[in-house]
Amino acid sequence: MSLWNPRRANTLCLWLLVALTLGAGAARAQNPPAPSQPQAQAEPQAEPFKPEEIEALVAPIALYPDSVLSQVLMASTYPLEIVHAARWVKANPDVKGDAAVKAVENQPWDVSVKSMVAFPQILEPMNDKLDWTQKLGDAFLAQQKDVFAAVQRLRARAKDSGNLKSNEQQNVVVEPAPSGGGQTIVKIEPANPQVIYVPAYNPTVVYGAWSYPAYPPTYWPPYPAYYPGAALMTGFAWGIGLAAAGAIFSNCNWGGGDVNINVNKAANIDRNFDRTKVEGGRWQHNASHRQGVAYRDNATRDKYARNVPGAEGRSDFRGRDNASGGRVNTADRAGAGNRAGTMDRANAGDRGSVADRSSNAGNRGGASDRSDAGNRAGVSDRSAGVDRGGVSNRAGTSDISRASDRVGGAGGGGYGGRDNAFQGVGAGGATQRSYDRGRSSMQGSGFNRPSGAGGMRAGGGRGGRR
Repeated sequence: MSLWNPRRANTLCLWLLVALTLGAGAARAQNPPAPSQPQAQAEPQAEPFKPEEIEALVAPIALYPDSVLSQVLMASTYPLEIVHAARWVKANPDVKGDAAVKAVENQPWDVSVKSMVAFPQILEPMNDKLDWTQKLGDAFLAQQKDVFAAVQRLRARAKDSGNLKSNEQQNVVVEPAPSGGGQTIVKIEPANPQVIYVPAYNPTVVYGAWSYPAYPPTYWPPYPAYYPGAALMTGFAWGIGLAAAGAIFSNCNWGGGDVNINVNKAANIDRNFDRTKVEGGRWQHNASHRQGVAYRDNATRDKYARNVPGAEGRSDFRGRDNASGGRVNTADRAGAGNRAGTMDRANAGDRGSVADRSSNAGNRGGASDRSDAGNRAGVSDRSAGVDRGGVSNRAGTSDISRASDRVGGAGGGGYGGRDNAFQGVGAGGATQRSYDRGRSSMQGSGFNRPSGAGGMRAGGGRGGRR
């Protein structure tokens, strides 16, 4: 009798297959495979500024009096308001010192920017070298303590080189390092608190041999209008002392690595100064004055722009930096082909498309200056002061200077023919008068109804956009 039974063998194979299948299913139930997850694409972060890079940025201002230095650092975080202030100084060359500060008390700029009109020898290069100004502000916002430490290192080198000392313009005070260790503090104060001197100097001379070839120090020769006949062979040019004590409202807090604010003095400069923005007497950056200029890195943007109401906050988040930390074209979207008027944010209260046909309307090369205060007012400024050349390209730009250059194209103006970051804007009195006229018109009437202006589209909706 044969022991092989095909039917029984088939049955055993079938049961074996069922057992293996059930076992595999149980194993999968106990150890389920990890669900596939799409890989999150991390947004590239801008690298922190290196110590030598910060020294190169602060080199031209590190030997300013402490109070002036602190206000330059604060103002650098509002680069477009620096442009507004520089244009105002150009249009009002005879108003100086404390009188200039008084004259701009109702301007919508930050108090630190208002204070700079008393120091045109600082304000002018900040405007002309706008890319440097923005980088300085970026460093100060992200690495405030590192900026102060870099200033102290440079001051120590200048003193060791014999180029930083007390004289009739300034008092240099050296405070020894704390007993627990730390950095020696070198303070610079005006010799006469009522008269402030701002030195011009060549960083490659006053600090001795520069140690970082990869990061050469920023430098601009002294402007002859403020330093007549200046010679820098000995290191410094002093120029004329300024009666500008009323422009000073802050000082460097070297021990804390921040800026101390005197709120009473700040309120004297800025009629609209918000005391609640000062916490414990320390400066706080106000993102509402940023006017759409992108922050350099995500951490800074999240810290300062997250709670900004209205269009300023949206502009900040739209203006995301590229992978290399470069600046995108949020710096200045004024002009033809651009909708967001971050360059000329006049106090328009609606989105009306009001045509301001000035006496210079014959020059139809005028750029469309859609100024607003966070809402896109379509004010078409057809004055001759703005040249349309090349401004329709809204592609991103590597820095704020080149973005702002598109406004005005190759037009004239600027500061004595130098490479002005906003060359052509504010050329002569035409643009300034057009700006002031448009602003006063909008302030005087809720709907901006100049005679002969057709096709007004009242606020709300999207009437101001073309």
